[in-house]
Amino acid sequence: MIEFRIPLGDVTNDIFDRLITVIAPVTNALSSSLETFLRWNETFLLLWPPLLFIVVLGLVVWFFVDKKLSIFIAFSLIFMFGLALWDQTMSTLGLVIAGTLLSLLFGIPIGILASQYDMAEKVITPILDFMQTLPSFVYLIPAVIFFGLGKVAALAAILIFALPPAVRLTNLGIRQVPTEMIEAASAFGSTRTQILKEVQLPLAMPTIMTGVNQCIMMSLSMSVIAAMIGAGGLGREVLRAMQTVDIGLGMEGGLGIVVVAIILDRISQRIAKRSKEERDISK
Repeated sequence: MIEFRIPLGDVTNDIFDRLITVIAPVTNALSSSLETFLRWNETFLLLWPPLLFIVVLGLVVWFFVDKKLSIFIAFSLIFMFGLALWDQTMSTLGLVIAGTLLSLLFGIPIGILASQYDMAEKVITPILDFMQTLPSFVYLIPAVIFFGLGKVAALAAILIFALPPAVRLTNLGIRQVPTEMIEAASAFGSTRTQILKEVQLPLAMPTIMTGVNQCIMMSLSMSVIAAMIGAGGLGREVLRAMQTVDIGLGMEGGLGIVVVAIILDRISQRIAKRSKEERDISK
């Protein structure tokens, strides 16, 4: 009987072994910078007394986003404080914010590039398809290989996992801008860059904000999974509950994740809705 086996795993391991030796100095320096960024982010969130943080965030949301939402956020955070999960909540929130910012920092420019050049879109789309269909747990392996256990590896996994929606929806939003608007701007002598900045991006902003919302949600989901590689936060509580078969602890950690998800989702949705209303008024 002829034995047939494609040595994909062996080839992949060999490639990563070579990559590690080549880019180890870069990843070490990058890991140090990212760890400092994460530490500052988490320290800033934990620096505030819990009740003062709740009041300030509630007031900001009250005046700039939505009054009813601010009341919900205040009660939700008081609930988390009452569960004695404040530090874990802030740790998860800090990791999600950092992951979302990095994903948008790379995702939006790539989405703009894909929207401006058809060839770039044809190259980028299959890569995004691969990134979105690959199981989320697989992202943890290269993250640990390059950055070791801890929050930096979790941030790298979040970046890869949350990047596709930011790219896709930025590209989609810009491409959905009516051609009449672009032709009118072009007829008035606007350059391609001016059309992008003054016409396409403002009109695409509601779709881009939907991408931001999806990016936040995927960052949160990966931050929970990344507890397996030392990300900490609320995900660690859920992981500890699974290891000890503690249903109560799992319920507390799970509810905490739900609360954080709802808060981030509602804030980003309200901002996207306001952006859409402003666009409709401008028309």
